[in-house]
Amino acid sequence: MNDPTAAFNRLRPRLHGIAYRMLGSAAEAEEVVQDAWLRWHEVAHADLDSSEAWLVTVTTRLAIDRLRSAKVQREHYVGTWLPEPLLSDAVVTPEQWLERADDVSVAFLALLERLAPEARAAFLLREVFDADYGEVAEALGKSEAACRQIVHRAKVQLQDERPRHIVPREAQLRLLRGFADAASTGRFAALQALLAEDAQLMGDGGGKVPSFGVPIVGDRRIAQLFYATHRRFGDAVRFEVVALNGQWGLLRFIHGGLESAQAFETDGQRILRVHVQRNPDKLARIAAALGRELAVTNPGV
Repeated sequence: MNDPTAAFNRLRPRLHGIAYRMLGSAAEAEEVVQDAWLRWHEVAHADLDSSEAWLVTVTTRLAIDRLRSAKVQREHYVGTWLPEPLLSDAVVTPEQWLERADDVSVAFLALLERLAPEARAAFLLREVFDADYGEVAEALGKSEAACRQIVHRAKVQLQDERPRHIVPREAQLRLLRGFADAASTGRFAALQALLAEDAQLMGDGGGKVPSFGVPIVGDRRIAQLFYATHRRFGDAVRFEVVALNGQWGLLRFIHGGLESAQAFETDGQRILRVHVQRNPDKLARIAAALGRELAVTNPGV
């Protein structure tokens, strides 16, 4: 393996991380990294001051271009668009959990949709990947002063919706296990008790399977949805607690097939938001990793 190839492979996880956070799609992130790899082979490596800076810049600009196109497509997306969830390593230390808690969560990626492509790139490079403003400026082709303003405005735009505090993983795990147990056994009162009064549920079916086009609000309404699924399918419904995007989440199986991946925002005591990914295209990677099929029957929740 020659040096340019070794250098690229060393940086590949960072490049994929940037692209995935920009696009909310693992498949699109891989395509961006592949495009960066092709361009990497065309550049005169000896003339580069920093391989990492060059690759981060190219990957960022490719992701910005793709995100601009994606935003046009998402304007015509059927229902609510949610990012593609990914299985992640659950065996981490408490310190690593804190570092990852708001780094790549489904809620965080969905929140980033509020930002314009360049603002999203600047915010991620600075706040998630710890790039200095010189690196951000090089990646975006702007001055450092302009990048400081972009990042500042992005932080202001997102600050009201970002978590106020990080929930310990043990508390989140207990809460989700309790919720999964109540949903599996059809205990309506227990389900409602675990939800905040103004809890929200957002579902993404992508026009492929039934899902709600607008958020469902209220502990009772959300509890009714999960209770109705139990009433309809009974013991054919099974939940599995997994790590999704660095936080605990649930996979729901119906008749053995993967029906949805569910990410949660909590305060440690109650569930505040539920992001239910039901689009088969966005579940395929998880199903393949588990060696499972996708569900044929869909409850519409």
